[in-house]
Amino acid sequence: MLYEKIKKHTESDMYPMHMPGHKRNKDFMPYDSIYDLDITEIYAFDDLHNPHGVLAETEDLAAELYGSHKAFMLVNGSTVGILAAIGAHTKRGDKILAIDNYHWSTSNAANLFDLELITVKAKIDEKSGVPCSVSPLVIENALIEEPNIKLVIITSPSYEGVVSDIAELTKVAHAHGCLLIVDSAHGAHLGFSDAFPKSATTQGTDIVVVSLHKTLPALTQCSLLHVCSERVDVNAIREKLYILQTSSPSYVFMSSIDYCLRLLKSDSVKLFGEYEENLSIFYERVKELNKLTVLRHSINLSHHGNAPSCCNSNSLNDIGDFPHPRFYDFDYGKIVIITKDSPLSSESLAEILRSRYKIEVERVCDDYVIAMTSICDTPKGFTRLADALIAIDSA
Repeated sequence: MLYEKIKKHTESDMYPMHMPGHKRNKDFMPYDSIYDLDITEIYAFDDLHNPHGVLAETEDLAAELYGSHKAFMLVNGSTVGILAAIGAHTKRGDKILAIDNYHWSTSNAANLFDLELITVKAKIDEKSGVPCSVSPLVIENALIEEPNIKLVIITSPSYEGVVSDIAELTKVAHAHGCLLIVDSAHGAHLGFSDAFPKSATTQGTDIVVVSLHKTLPALTQCSLLHVCSERVDVNAIREKLYILQTSSPSYVFMSSIDYCLRLLKSDSVKLFGEYEENLSIFYERVKELNKLTVLRHSINLSHHGNAPSCCNSNSLNDIGDFPHPRFYDFDYGKIVIITKDSPLSSESLAEILRSRYKIEVERVCDDYVIAMTSICDTPKGFTRLADALIAIDSA
């Protein structure tokens, strides 16, 4: 049975360096039984598709915390937010623009709404193999070549934690009469600490979609769509969400969103302070690796403007001072372990971490492995990963 297989896995010693962001840490999971929370739209519990009560309060809190004009709760993940945002601001035959490492929800939106998807090839950093930040100049050139584009979709931060200059990209998009939608699914934790890049919701853009479940203590599928400018048609988004989201939204999920937001409001300083300390200790420990390389930026509590560098300066030269043409900024909560110049392949590294050190990573790419972290990771978890990488590197 699936339940028994999951239970056996969670009871094992395997450490989750992957989503969801709660990391199965029971200190961040206030549920005695999810069955107790599994209700429907009964009296006094509001309606997600037309909220005026307790669910409206949760959405208002989300907007307050992220500095947006309005927030919508999403129980079908960021995927439905991207679909609704695109569908609400296009008509059949319109053109939309994206970098070609977009999430599949963008191409699915193009198919669903009969749109023409114009793509720009992502630039890859040759030293690390990691896709670079999106250049405003590249987007501007694309909009000049295709003057009839209705909106632009940018992913920031990327899966690898690479952040783009959303404020400048927004200016470019607006100058050409386009909306900018930011797929910030991996950036729900940004904006709560000066040690991390700013949230896209505060950069003057139009729509930002975030996945609470990826990097914060929330159940899988718990996300938010933020309206960040007056250019957005709020009613059209609500209509699209009414069509695309389930008519039976999970109160388990919605309570998870509410709990996560209230935790951020009350304890973010403490939680992010501990998180920053754990990350700083980790990066300090792995900076002497000789074969493997961990991509990072200079960790600094007021860092905004530090470009990524590499912990192993022998195999990869420091990427350089900000601003750098390859990376605008970097979320160092994403641990990117580069195997490009090592004897190991990324697949081999992931397998060794899994089988020998009981660490499951998030993603295996051609030249690197991604380990995802969050405020819910324990010091022991970071220590285990650092110990493993040091041992593998010295073998």
